[in-house]
Amino acid sequence: MIGRFARYLGPVRVQALFYLLAGTGLISLILNAFEEDWVPQVQTLLVLIFFVGAAIIIFTRLEREERGRWLAILLPAIGALIIGMLFLPEYQAIFAGGALGWIIAGLIIFRPRGKMEYQKAVKHLRKNEFADAVRIMDDVIKAEPNEGQHYRFRAEILRVWGKLDRARRDYEQMVKLEPDSAVAYNGLAEVNLQSGRYDAAREAALKAYALAPGEWVAAYNLGMIEDRLGLSNEAIEHLQQALRLRVPEKRHRLLVRLYLARAYARLGDLESARREVAALKAERGALKEWNTLLGSDQAATLRAALGDDIRTAQALAQDEMTVEQLASGAPA
Repeated sequence: MIGRFARYLGPVRVQALFYLLAGTGLISLILNAFEEDWVPQVQTLLVLIFFVGAAIIIFTRLEREERGRWLAILLPAIGALIIGMLFLPEYQAIFAGGALGWIIAGLIIFRPRGKMEYQKAVKHLRKNEFADAVRIMDDVIKAEPNEGQHYRFRAEILRVWGKLDRARRDYEQMVKLEPDSAVAYNGLAEVNLQSGRYDAAREAALKAYALAPGEWVAAYNLGMIEDRLGLSNEAIEHLQQALRLRVPEKRHRLLVRLYLARAYARLGDLESARREVAALKAERGALKEWNTLLGSDQAATLRAALGDDIRTAQALAQDEMTVEQLASGAPA
């Protein structure tokens, strides 16, 4: 669970959280050496600084809708704790109880909307009833036209259905509603990639990367698109950055190694290309995962976008293709 949470936050936020904990904890330990009346108050303040700082670090990772929801839940609770701990310590227990009660009430009052509709849409999606799933999301969007996540979810259904133009329009609407959302730009980049609109895909991916330079997905998508465009130096830069940010799934690491090998081969650096092919071969089980995933009835769009890459990776893994042949091939 801790590892999953760390991957969700990303290495930059995990590092910031560690430094915050270490810094406030070290100062609190040093203060134990002083026998002064003000020491407990300062230590209490350090605890509050840690919790507020941790909340800020985590909130910046949340989507806009979730961020607002948790601010509405936690800010009054944190305010009550501050009042009780710093200004009215004799009533600290009462304020703490009130803070806990508000959090519980807030989870009910500010519960995510449309959850039941989403579940219904997913049930239709699993049965390949795409039109029914989209109709449900149409109604959700009519009721809440300014919620970007609704457009994102409908776009994902449309992508599985193969309706890429409609999916692109939904991502474009999400961008208008949430211009600072890397998720929106990543979705727009992916659907443009799947449509063969590589220049537009790169433009969106660059914006996503600028908004979320610490997220491996943004660097991975950008490098994949640059592979398609034959921009080898740029692809190497961004794919290596994705690896530094720790790509969590081996099937994605397999493709990173493939694109790196192809970029190095195009540049004539066959030694580096062979090193990447060796790393590709070390991602055991990744090809099996891809073949299982692409064999799904709902993977037609994914097969069109990545099928050639998976076949190339398999040929390299089984020594049916050399890096020299990889270098002479046109962009996928």
